[in-house]
Amino acid sequence: MSSNKEVEIKFRVSDVRALSQRLRQSGFQLLTRRTHEMNTLYDRPGQPLRKRGELLRLRQYGRKWVLTHKAKGKAGRHKTRIENETQVADGTRMDAILRALGFAPTFRYEKFRAEWTDGKGHVVVDQTPIGDFGEIEGPSRWIDRTARTLQIRQGDYITDTYTELFFRWKKHTRNPAEEMTFNAVRRLHRR
Repeated sequence: MSSNKEVEIKFRVSDVRALSQRLRQSGFQLLTRRTHEMNTLYDRPGQPLRKRGELLRLRQYGRKWVLTHKAKGKAGRHKTRIENETQVADGTRMDAILRALGFAPTFRYEKFRAEWTDGKGHVVVDQTPIGDFGEIEGPSRWIDRTARTLQIRQGDYITDTYTELFFRWKKHTRNPAEEMTFNAVRRLHRR
């Protein structure tokens, strides 16, 4: 089981190819090619985890399953929170265990993610149903240096979760989708 302090920022990506090219030119290596990812958030009745600013997530990333708990974050220029996660052999059984313990799925979101590293931190490129985003995760100073190298201004930093971004997007677009999946957003956006 891995436990660590996660420090990160997100940013909007207008051109995935151009960002990938800047990453290569800056010495980053592609760690994971564009891979499908499905995330399910769990909570108990009354959503006590959400109310405390915590998150319990079961993620399927390609063929891997990962269970993650994130503590309430602190948002300054960067978002900082304690993250504990572990790989799970069987996601379907993990879902059954969570349900047996009184947890239920509360929100799903999906994306296609590519992961890059320079050995000091990670940059991910996420293609989501509500647009393309990047994340820079690592030590605070490294995040700021990497952002400058990639031509991302501090004013473009985002510390919101994908859930928060989705519900802000939903309000702005008046899209009735209840989850951030490609099928839900596309199907309901056409109506």
